[in-house]
Amino acid sequence: MIKRLLLIAALALLALPVAAQQPVKITADLFTVDETTREAVFTGSVVVVHPSVKVWAEKVVAIYGEGGTTDIESFVATGSVRLVTPEQDATGDKAVFTPGDQMLRLTGNVNVVNSGGTVAANELVVNLETNVSTFTSTGGGRVTGVFTSQ
Repeated sequence: MIKRLLLIAALALLALPVAAQQPVKITADLFTVDETTREAVFTGSVVVVHPSVKVWAEKVVAIYGEGGTTDIESFVATGSVRLVTPEQDATGDKAVFTPGDQMLRLTGNVNVVNSGGTVAANELVVNLETNVSTFTSTGGGRVTGVFTSQ
């Protein structure tokens, strides 16, 4: 199941839409760009549609570098985040992707479901370079998994 976290890799493509040369459609109630802070902010029922993944969140912030909006330093989705691919569905309170180190963190009430089962934790950290996914829990909680046989 962990290796099937393809949606996490697909989220990385959202942070680099121009490099991936894939069309990305984003809808929101409000969109602002602040050139001073280099932030592009979508708020209010945000829906991001990419050919490999669909993301829902209340707010999505892309922080970009000197290269402009194609030079993404971090991609942050907050507020009941949901990531869906044809293979699986993941939810959490916040998703942060940093292209520089190829790390993705999904935190707060994390739940990942696919045909192989379900894993729940407080945090999921995925290293997209090594394909290592780590589920952790805090505050005395436990990582839980329910797996089904095919």
